[in-house]
Amino acid sequence: MSLQKGANVPVPSAGVRVELGWRGGPGAPDVDVSALLLTAAGKVRSDDDFVFYNQPVHASGAVRHEGRRQDGSGPLETITVTLTAVEQEIGTVVVAASTDGTFGQVAGLFVRVLDAESGAETARFDPTGATTETAFVLGELYRRAGTWKFRAVGQGYASGLAGLATDFGITVDDPAPSTPTPTPVPVPVQQPVRQPVSPPVTRPPAPQARPTPEPAHTQPVRLSKITLTKAAPSVSLTKQGATSGGMRVNLKWSAATPARGWMRKGKDAVRLEDVDLDLSCLWELRNGTMGIVHPINNQFGSFDQPPYVLLDQDDRTGGSEDGENLMINLDHTADIKRLLVFVSIYAGATNFAGLQGVATLYPPVGPPIEVRLDECTVPAPVAAIALIENVGGELIVRREAKYLVLPPGILKQQAVDLEYGWGMSWEPASKD
Repeated sequence: MSLQKGANVPVPSAGVRVELGWRGGPGAPDVDVSALLLTAAGKVRSDDDFVFYNQPVHASGAVRHEGRRQDGSGPLETITVTLTAVEQEIGTVVVAASTDGTFGQVAGLFVRVLDAESGAETARFDPTGATTETAFVLGELYRRAGTWKFRAVGQGYASGLAGLATDFGITVDDPAPSTPTPTPVPVPVQQPVRQPVSPPVTRPPAPQARPTPEPAHTQPVRLSKITLTKAAPSVSLTKQGATSGGMRVNLKWSAATPARGWMRKGKDAVRLEDVDLDLSCLWELRNGTMGIVHPINNQFGSFDQPPYVLLDQDDRTGGSEDGENLMINLDHTADIKRLLVFVSIYAGATNFAGLQGVATLYPPVGPPIEVRLDECTVPAPVAAIALIENVGGELIVRREAKYLVLPPGILKQQAVDLEYGWGMSWEPASKD
Protein backbone atom coordinates (compact mmCIF):
# COMPACT_ATOMS: atom_id res chain seq x y z
CA MET A 1 0.00 0.00 0.00
CA SER A 2 1.44 3.37 -1.05
CA LEU A 3 1.08 6.02 1.67
CA GLN A 4 0.97 9.79 1.54
CA LYS A 5 2.85 11.83 4.14
CA GLY A 6 1.05 11.57 7.50
CA ALA A 7 -1.01 8.50 6.57
CA ASN A 8 -0.87 5.26 8.57
CA VAL A 9 -1.74 1.61 8.11
CA PRO A 10 -2.08 -1.39 10.49
CA VAL A 11 0.84 -3.81 10.62
CA PRO A 12 -0.51 -7.31 11.37
CA SER A 13 2.87 -9.08 11.17
CA ALA A 14 4.81 -10.49 14.12
CA GLY A 15 7.98 -9.23 12.49
CA VAL A 16 8.80 -6.84 9.65
CA ARG A 17 11.65 -5.96 7.35
CA VAL A 18 11.90 -2.22 6.75
CA GLU A 19 13.81 -1.46 3.55
CA LEU A 20 15.26 1.90 2.56
CA GLY A 21 16.04 2.16 -1.15
CA TRP A 22 17.27 4.71 -3.69
CA ARG A 23 18.84 4.89 -7.13
CA GLY A 24 22.60 4.79 -6.94
CA GLY A 25 25.03 5.79 -9.65
CA PRO A 26 28.06 7.97 -10.36
CA GLY A 27 28.06 11.04 -8.14
CA ALA A 28 25.09 9.88 -6.07
CA PRO A 29 25.62 10.39 -2.31
CA ASP A 30 25.61 7.45 0.08
CA VAL A 31 22.59 6.83 2.32
CA ASP A 32 22.40 5.00 5.67
CA VAL A 33 19.37 3.73 7.56
CA SER A 34 18.97 3.81 11.35
CA ALA A 35 16.30 3.20 13.99
CA LEU A 36 15.52 4.79 17.35
CA LEU A 37 13.44 3.08 20.03
CA LEU A 38 11.33 5.65 21.89
CA THR A 39 9.21 5.60 25.03
CA ALA A 40 5.82 7.30 25.32
CA ALA A 41 7.73 10.51 26.08
CA GLY A 42 9.17 10.46 22.56
CA LYS A 43 12.77 9.97 23.74
CA VAL A 44 15.23 7.09 23.99
CA ARG A 45 15.91 5.59 27.43
CA SER A 46 19.65 5.59 26.76
CA ASP A 47 22.08 5.65 23.86
CA ASP A 48 21.59 1.88 23.60
CA ASP A 49 18.17 2.55 22.03
CA PHE A 50 19.86 3.74 18.84
CA VAL A 51 20.43 1.09 16.14
CA PHE A 52 22.71 2.07 13.25
CA TYR A 53 25.85 0.96 11.39
CA ASN A 54 28.12 1.35 14.44
CA GLN A 55 25.64 -0.36 16.79
CA PRO A 56 23.74 -2.83 14.60
CA VAL A 57 21.79 -4.88 17.17
CA HIS A 58 19.58 -3.64 20.00
CA ALA A 59 20.23 -5.24 23.39
CA SER A 60 16.77 -6.84 23.28
CA GLY A 61 17.50 -8.41 19.89
CA ALA A 62 14.21 -7.01 18.59
CA VAL A 63 15.72 -4.45 16.20
CA ARG A 64 18.66 -5.16 13.88
CA HIS A 65 20.56 -3.24 11.25
CA GLU A 66 21.04 -5.86 8.53
CA GLY A 67 23.35 -3.87 6.28
CA ARG A 68 23.17 -3.27 2.56
CA ARG A 69 22.45 -5.26 -0.56
CA GLN A 70 21.58 -4.50 -4.17
CA ASP A 71 18.39 -5.23 -6.04
CA GLY A 72 17.58 -4.57 -9.69
CA SER A 73 17.12 -0.82 -9.22
CA GLY A 74 19.71 0.20 -6.66
CA PRO A 75 20.99 -0.16 -3.08
CA LEU A 76 18.79 -1.34 -0.23
CA GLU A 77 19.50 -0.85 3.48
CA THR A 78 17.45 -2.97 5.86
CA ILE A 79 16.25 -2.79 9.45
CA THR A 80 14.43 -5.84 10.83
CA VAL A 81 12.00 -5.45 13.73
CA THR A 82 10.54 -8.38 15.64
CA LEU A 83 7.46 -6.55 16.88
CA THR A 84 6.50 -9.25 19.38
CA ALA A 85 9.91 -8.87 21.04
CA VAL A 86 9.92 -5.06 21.38
CA GLU A 87 9.98 -4.19 25.09
CA GLN A 88 6.75 -2.86 26.58
CA GLU A 89 8.44 0.42 27.56
CA ILE A 90 8.98 1.14 23.88
CA GLY A 91 6.03 2.69 22.08
CA THR A 92 7.63 3.76 18.80
CA VAL A 93 10.42 2.58 16.51
CA VAL A 94 11.50 5.51 14.33
CA VAL A 95 13.02 4.69 10.94
CA ALA A 96 15.47 7.37 9.82
CA ALA A 97 17.96 7.97 7.02
CA SER A 98 21.08 10.09 6.68
CA THR A 99 23.33 10.96 3.76
CA ASP A 100 26.82 12.30 3.17
CA GLY A 101 25.37 14.71 0.62
CA THR A 102 21.84 16.13 0.63
CA PHE A 103 18.58 14.34 0.02
CA GLY A 104 17.94 16.69 -2.89
CA GLN A 105 20.71 14.75 -4.62
CA VAL A 106 19.20 11.33 -3.79
CA ALA A 107 16.95 10.00 -6.55
CA GLY A 108 14.16 7.51 -6.04
CA LEU A 109 14.20 7.46 -2.23
CA PHE A 110 11.60 5.18 -0.65
CA VAL A 111 10.89 3.17 2.48
CA ARG A 112 8.73 0.05 2.54
CA VAL A 113 7.54 -2.33 5.25
CA LEU A 114 7.49 -6.04 4.39
CA ASP A 115 6.30 -9.07 6.33
CA ALA A 116 9.47 -10.73 7.60
CA GLU A 117 8.24 -14.22 6.74
CA SER A 118 6.30 -13.90 3.49
CA GLY A 119 7.91 -10.76 2.07
CA ALA A 120 4.48 -9.30 1.35
CA GLU A 121 4.49 -5.50 1.27
CA THR A 122 2.43 -3.85 4.02
CA ALA A 123 3.26 -0.21 3.29
CA ARG A 124 5.43 2.00 1.08
CA PHE A 125 6.27 5.68 1.31
CA ASP A 126 8.08 7.70 -1.39
CA PRO A 127 9.02 11.09 0.10
CA THR A 128 9.29 13.97 -2.35
CA GLY A 129 10.41 17.59 -2.36
CA ALA A 130 13.72 17.13 -0.53
CA THR A 131 16.33 19.88 -1.02
CA THR A 132 19.13 20.55 1.50
CA GLU A 133 18.13 17.99 4.15
CA THR A 134 20.92 15.69 5.34
CA ALA A 135 18.74 13.45 7.53
CA PHE A 136 15.13 12.28 7.38
CA VAL A 137 12.62 10.60 9.63
CA LEU A 138 10.96 8.50 6.96
CA GLY A 139 8.42 6.64 9.05
CA GLU A 140 7.62 5.07 12.37
CA LEU A 141 6.24 1.83 13.72
CA TYR A 142 4.07 2.59 16.76
CA ARG A 143 1.72 0.84 19.18
CA ARG A 144 -1.96 1.68 19.46
CA ALA A 145 -4.30 -0.30 21.72
CA GLY A 146 -2.01 -3.32 21.71
CA THR A 147 -1.50 -3.41 17.95
CA TRP A 148 1.20 -2.00 15.68
CA LYS A 149 0.83 0.56 12.90
CA PHE A 150 3.17 2.26 10.45
CA ARG A 151 3.00 6.00 9.75
CA ALA A 152 4.67 7.84 6.85
CA VAL A 153 6.45 10.84 8.39
CA GLY A 154 8.84 12.56 5.94
CA GLN A 155 10.40 15.05 8.39
CA GLY A 156 13.74 16.45 7.22
CA TYR A 157 16.74 17.70 9.19
CA ALA A 158 19.50 20.00 7.98
CA SER A 159 21.76 18.97 10.88
CA GLY A 160 22.47 15.43 9.72
CA LEU A 161 22.24 12.23 11.70
CA ALA A 162 23.84 13.89 14.72
CA GLY A 163 21.11 16.54 14.89
CA LEU A 164 18.35 13.99 14.40
CA ALA A 165 19.75 11.66 17.06
CA THR A 166 20.23 14.52 19.52
CA ASP A 167 16.58 15.54 19.10
CA PHE A 168 15.54 12.11 20.37
CA GLY A 169 17.87 12.16 23.38
CA ILE A 170 21.06 10.55 22.04
CA THR A 171 24.34 11.97 23.32
CA VAL A 172 26.62 12.34 20.32
CA ASP A 173 30.38 12.71 20.17
CA ASP A 174 31.24 12.85 16.49
CA PRO A 175 34.54 14.53 15.73
CA ALA A 176 35.53 14.69 12.10
CA PRO A 177 37.29 11.48 11.02
CA SER A 178 40.97 11.70 10.31
CA THR A 179 41.93 12.53 6.75
CA PRO A 180 42.91 9.41 4.80
CA THR A 181 46.67 9.24 4.43
CA PRO A 182 48.26 8.15 1.17
CA THR A 183 50.60 5.21 1.46
CA PRO A 184 52.87 3.45 -1.01
CA VAL A 185 51.49 0.34 -2.67
CA PRO A 186 53.74 -2.73 -2.55
CA VAL A 187 54.92 -3.71 -6.02
CA PRO A 188 53.82 -7.29 -6.79
CA VAL A 189 56.77 -9.61 -7.23
CA GLN A 190 56.47 -11.93 -10.21
CA GLN A 191 56.71 -15.46 -8.94
CA PRO A 192 57.36 -18.56 -11.03
CA VAL A 193 54.64 -21.19 -10.85
CA ARG A 194 55.88 -23.77 -8.37
CA GLN A 195 55.05 -27.40 -7.99
CA PRO A 196 52.50 -27.18 -5.16
CA VAL A 197 53.74 -28.20 -1.73
CA SER A 198 52.42 -27.43 1.74
CA PRO A 199 52.55 -23.78 2.84
CA PRO A 200 55.43 -23.14 5.27
CA VAL A 201 53.15 -22.53 8.24
CA THR A 202 53.11 -24.29 11.59
CA ARG A 203 49.64 -25.70 11.87
CA PRO A 204 47.91 -24.10 14.84
CA PRO A 205 45.76 -26.00 17.34
CA ALA A 206 41.99 -26.20 17.08
CA PRO A 207 40.22 -22.80 16.86
CA GLN A 208 40.61 -20.71 19.97
CA ALA A 209 37.85 -18.67 21.50
CA ARG A 210 37.70 -15.21 19.98
CA PRO A 211 38.70 -12.45 22.41
CA THR A 212 35.71 -10.40 23.41
CA PRO A 213 35.62 -7.40 21.07
CA GLU A 214 35.28 -3.89 22.32
CA PRO A 215 31.68 -2.72 22.83
CA ALA A 216 30.02 -1.25 19.76
CA HIS A 217 30.49 2.18 21.32
CA THR A 218 31.40 3.91 24.53
CA GLN A 219 29.36 6.82 25.78
CA PRO A 220 28.66 9.09 24.03
CA VAL A 221 27.71 7.63 20.65
CA ARG A 222 30.20 8.01 17.80
CA LEU A 223 28.46 8.38 14.44
CA SER A 224 31.44 8.67 12.14
CA LYS A 225 32.72 5.93 9.85
CA ILE A 226 35.31 5.82 7.10
CA THR A 227 34.49 4.27 3.75
CA LEU A 228 37.64 3.65 1.74
CA THR A 229 37.16 4.44 -1.94
CA LYS A 230 39.25 4.72 -5.11
CA ALA A 231 39.61 8.44 -4.47
CA ALA A 232 40.48 8.04 -0.76
CA PRO A 233 41.91 4.52 -0.50
CA SER A 234 43.90 4.55 2.74
CA VAL A 235 43.86 5.59 6.38
CA SER A 236 46.40 5.49 9.22
CA LEU A 237 45.38 3.47 12.27
CA THR A 238 48.32 4.98 14.15
CA LYS A 239 47.16 8.56 13.57
CA GLN A 240 43.71 7.57 14.87
CA GLY A 241 45.36 6.32 18.06
CA ALA A 242 44.63 2.63 17.37
CA THR A 243 48.00 1.33 18.54
CA SER A 244 46.93 -1.34 21.04
CA GLY A 245 44.11 -3.77 21.74
CA GLY A 246 42.15 -5.94 19.34
CA MET A 247 40.91 -4.84 15.91
CA ARG A 248 38.04 -6.88 14.49
CA VAL A 249 37.65 -7.36 10.74
CA ASN A 250 34.10 -8.42 9.92
CA LEU A 251 32.80 -9.82 6.64
CA LYS A 252 29.14 -9.99 5.65
CA TRP A 253 27.60 -10.65 2.27
CA SER A 254 24.28 -10.81 0.45
CA ALA A 255 23.02 -12.03 -2.90
CA ALA A 256 22.89 -9.54 -5.75
CA THR A 257 20.86 -9.39 -8.92
CA PRO A 258 23.02 -10.99 -11.63
CA ALA A 259 24.45 -8.48 -14.07
CA ARG A 260 23.83 -8.55 -17.79
CA GLY A 261 26.59 -9.45 -20.23
CA TRP A 262 28.86 -12.45 -19.84
CA MET A 263 26.65 -13.59 -16.95
CA ARG A 264 23.09 -13.59 -18.30
CA LYS A 265 20.51 -12.02 -16.03
CA GLY A 266 18.79 -14.59 -13.84
CA LYS A 267 20.57 -17.62 -15.25
CA ASP A 268 23.18 -17.84 -12.51
CA ALA A 269 21.27 -16.23 -9.65
CA VAL A 270 22.90 -17.02 -6.31
CA ARG A 271 21.12 -18.85 -3.51
CA LEU A 272 22.70 -17.16 -0.51
CA GLU A 273 22.08 -20.11 1.80
CA ASP A 274 24.29 -22.28 -0.42
CA VAL A 275 27.26 -19.87 -0.54
CA ASP A 276 30.39 -20.54 1.51
CA LEU A 277 32.85 -17.64 1.55
CA ASP A 278 36.16 -17.91 3.39
CA LEU A 279 37.57 -14.82 5.08
CA SER A 280 41.36 -15.22 5.06
CA CYS A 281 44.59 -13.38 5.78
CA LEU A 282 48.08 -13.72 4.34
CA TRP A 283 50.53 -12.56 7.00
CA GLU A 284 54.18 -11.62 7.14
CA LEU A 285 56.04 -10.64 10.30
CA ARG A 286 59.09 -8.43 10.50
CA ASN A 287 61.24 -11.42 11.46
CA GLY A 288 60.59 -12.91 8.02
CA THR A 289 58.06 -15.60 8.94
CA MET A 290 54.89 -15.75 6.86
CA GLY A 291 51.80 -17.85 6.33
CA ILE A 292 48.04 -17.83 6.01
CA VAL A 293 45.05 -17.76 8.36
CA HIS A 294 41.99 -19.48 6.88
CA PRO A 295 39.60 -22.34 7.73
CA ILE A 296 41.23 -24.90 5.42
CA ASN A 297 43.18 -27.44 7.49
CA ASN A 298 41.92 -25.52 10.54
CA GLN A 299 44.57 -22.82 10.16
CA PHE A 300 42.68 -20.39 12.39
CA GLY A 301 45.79 -18.58 13.67
CA SER A 302 46.34 -17.17 17.15
CA PHE A 303 45.62 -13.84 18.83
CA ASP A 304 48.26 -13.93 21.59
CA GLN A 305 51.02 -15.73 19.67
CA PRO A 306 52.35 -15.36 16.12
CA PRO A 307 50.82 -14.50 13.72
CA TYR A 308 48.70 -12.35 16.11
CA VAL A 309 45.71 -12.88 13.80
CA LEU A 310 42.79 -15.16 14.72
CA LEU A 311 39.82 -16.28 12.60
CA ASP A 312 36.83 -16.85 14.87
CA GLN A 313 34.76 -19.29 12.81
CA ASP A 314 33.97 -20.76 9.44
CA ASP A 315 30.46 -19.59 8.53
CA ARG A 316 29.58 -22.00 5.73
CA THR A 317 26.12 -20.64 4.93
CA GLY A 318 26.17 -16.89 5.60
CA GLY A 319 23.58 -17.60 8.28
CA SER A 320 25.65 -16.31 11.19
CA GLU A 321 24.40 -12.95 12.44
CA ASP A 322 28.00 -11.95 13.20
CA GLY A 323 29.43 -13.12 9.87
CA GLU A 324 33.08 -14.18 9.90
CA ASN A 325 35.65 -12.19 11.88
CA LEU A 326 39.40 -11.82 12.02
CA MET A 327 40.85 -10.46 15.25
CA ILE A 328 44.19 -8.63 14.90
CA ASN A 329 46.31 -7.99 18.01
CA LEU A 330 47.52 -4.40 17.71
CA ASP A 331 49.66 -4.84 20.82
CA HIS A 332 52.09 -6.52 18.42
CA THR A 333 52.09 -3.82 15.74
CA ALA A 334 55.89 -3.69 15.92
CA ASP A 335 56.06 -7.41 14.98
CA ILE A 336 53.77 -7.09 11.94
CA LYS A 337 55.17 -6.29 8.51
CA ARG A 338 52.01 -6.69 6.44
CA LEU A 339 48.61 -8.40 6.44
CA LEU A 340 46.51 -8.99 3.33
CA VAL A 341 42.84 -9.59 4.13
CA PHE A 342 41.00 -11.39 1.33
CA VAL A 343 37.99 -13.58 0.67
CA SER A 344 37.53 -16.58 -1.58
CA ILE A 345 34.46 -18.51 -2.68
CA TYR A 346 34.70 -22.06 -1.41
CA ALA A 347 31.31 -23.25 -2.67
CA GLY A 348 27.89 -22.12 -3.88
CA ALA A 349 28.88 -19.50 -6.47
CA THR A 350 31.42 -19.28 -9.26
CA ASN A 351 32.38 -15.63 -8.86
CA PHE A 352 31.68 -12.40 -6.99
CA ALA A 353 29.44 -10.93 -9.69
CA GLY A 354 26.51 -12.62 -7.92
CA LEU A 355 27.49 -11.39 -4.46
CA GLN A 356 27.59 -8.08 -2.58
CA GLY A 357 30.03 -7.99 0.31
CA VAL A 358 31.12 -5.48 2.89
CA ALA A 359 34.18 -5.78 5.11
CA THR A 360 34.34 -3.53 8.16
CA LEU A 361 37.39 -2.98 10.35
CA TYR A 362 36.59 -2.03 13.94
CA PRO A 363 39.70 -0.48 15.54
CA PRO A 364 39.70 -0.18 19.35
CA VAL A 365 39.91 3.62 18.87
CA GLY A 366 38.41 5.71 16.08
CA PRO A 367 35.60 5.14 13.61
CA PRO A 368 34.96 1.87 11.76
CA ILE A 369 36.64 1.48 8.37
CA GLU A 370 34.49 0.04 5.58
CA VAL A 371 35.46 -1.57 2.27
CA ARG A 372 32.65 -2.55 -0.10
CA LEU A 373 32.88 -5.46 -2.54
CA ASP A 374 30.14 -4.57 -5.01
CA GLU A 375 31.85 -3.81 -8.33
CA CYS A 376 32.86 -7.21 -9.69
CA THR A 377 32.57 -7.37 -13.49
CA VAL A 378 34.91 -10.34 -14.15
CA PRO A 379 34.58 -14.09 -13.39
CA ALA A 380 36.67 -13.85 -10.20
CA PRO A 381 36.31 -16.38 -7.34
CA VAL A 382 38.71 -14.51 -5.04
CA ALA A 383 38.91 -10.87 -3.94
CA ALA A 384 41.59 -8.93 -2.07
CA ILE A 385 39.90 -6.66 0.49
CA ALA A 386 42.52 -4.62 2.34
CA LEU A 387 46.28 -4.45 2.81
CA ILE A 388 47.50 -3.50 6.30
CA GLU A 389 51.16 -2.45 6.31
CA ASN A 390 53.66 -1.30 8.88
CA VAL A 391 55.30 1.68 7.16
CA GLY A 392 58.04 3.13 9.35
CA GLY A 393 56.17 2.13 12.50
CA GLU A 394 52.86 3.52 11.23
CA LEU A 395 50.11 0.98 10.61
CA ILE A 396 48.21 1.90 7.45
CA VAL A 397 45.08 0.29 5.99
CA ARG A 398 44.71 0.45 2.22
CA ARG A 399 41.61 -0.48 0.25
CA GLU A 400 42.24 -3.11 -2.42
CA ALA A 401 38.77 -4.33 -3.61
CA LYS A 402 40.66 -6.23 -6.29
CA TYR A 403 39.03 -9.21 -8.02
CA LEU A 404 41.38 -11.95 -9.23
CA VAL A 405 40.70 -14.26 -12.16
CA LEU A 406 42.52 -17.57 -11.76
CA PRO A 407 45.19 -18.48 -14.31
CA PRO A 408 45.06 -22.16 -15.38
CA GLY A 409 46.32 -24.50 -12.67
CA ILE A 410 46.51 -21.83 -9.96
CA LEU A 411 44.72 -22.23 -6.62
CA LYS A 412 42.65 -19.37 -5.20
CA GLN A 413 44.94 -18.63 -2.27
CA GLN A 414 47.95 -19.04 -4.55
CA ALA A 415 46.55 -16.39 -6.90
CA VAL A 416 46.53 -13.87 -4.03
CA ASP A 417 50.08 -14.89 -3.12
CA LEU A 418 51.29 -14.32 -6.69
CA GLU A 419 49.49 -10.99 -6.99
CA TYR A 420 51.04 -9.59 -3.80
CA GLY A 421 54.42 -11.32 -3.86
CA TRP A 422 54.30 -13.48 -0.73
CA GLY A 423 56.35 -16.24 -2.39
CA MET A 424 54.95 -19.34 -0.67
CA SER A 425 54.30 -22.77 -2.14
CA TRP A 426 50.90 -24.43 -2.30
CA GLU A 427 49.13 -27.74 -2.66
CA PRO A 428 45.40 -28.53 -3.00
CA ALA A 429 43.49 -29.03 0.28
CA SER A 430 39.89 -29.05 1.46
CA LYS A 431 37.89 -28.50 4.64
CA ASP A 432 37.19 -31.30 7.10
